Amino acid sequence: MHTPASMVTGIVFAPLGLVLVFTAAITPQWREGQARLGASGPGSPLRSGGKGQEKGARSGGALGALLLLRSDGLWESCLQVENSELKQCWPVSGPYRRDPKVRLAQGFILTSLFLCGTGIMLACIGVRCWTDTPLRGVAATGGLLVVIAGLLSLTALSVYTHNLRGLGMADPSKVIKNPRFPHLSLHPAGSLYFGWLGSCLQMLGGSALLFSFKRPRYPNCASCPRLRVCPACRPCPEISNKSDNDVYEVSC
Repeated sequence: MHTPASMVTGIVFAPLGLVLVFTAAITPQWREGQARLGASGPGSPLRSGGKGQEKGARSGGALGALLLLRSDGLWESCLQVENSELKQCWPVSGPYRRDPKVRLAQGFILTSLFLCGTGIMLACIGVRCWTDTPLRGVAATGGLLVVIAGLLSLTALSVYTHNLRGLGMADPSKVIKNPRFPHLSLHPAGSLYFGWLGSCLQMLGGSALLFSFKRPRYPNCASCPRLRVCPACRPCPEISNKSDNDVYEVSC
């Protein structure tokens, strides 16, 4: 049986969306920023680090300052010195990890991945390309789960992007300004764009699978005009009542 175009579209776009959202979830580039830090002063925070950091501080001291690159994800944060191999990543902690909006995004993304995976499994069972009759209800149910997954991931991305610069930040009135730690300007990073693209693909794939609820129209049976003919599902009585053996009249 020819697989409907809506099923093919859904079964292709939904896994692509799942891969992109999963990639966005595990990478620590939801937001990033940079700050220029003087490395030659006695109060430089890099001087209190390890040996590798001290070497970076000396090389930066010759240039007058170091450019620190900070990136945050849902479960990991990273700090790197520009044009250097000095890079350190760690699990999110502190006020950023406890921020309700970050925790909301984490929960929505995990739920979205689970629902999208379950929906794709149901869609694969429902499409049944190896048989004549697809299970349209099962495929459409899988599409509905994929659409819900796309909505959840879009919600998580929207909440995170809207509050991006304030996530994990303390009350500005209670912050003690310290010249050793300059202001870090934050902006959206690459993982967010992967997430947006994956969520849109989930929505498109799930919506295409939802069209599986609609059954195709078949021509009317010649002997029973009120009866729709579907050779794979319900044969026409005119065909089913016909004898399997043809009778021939033979004259000698």
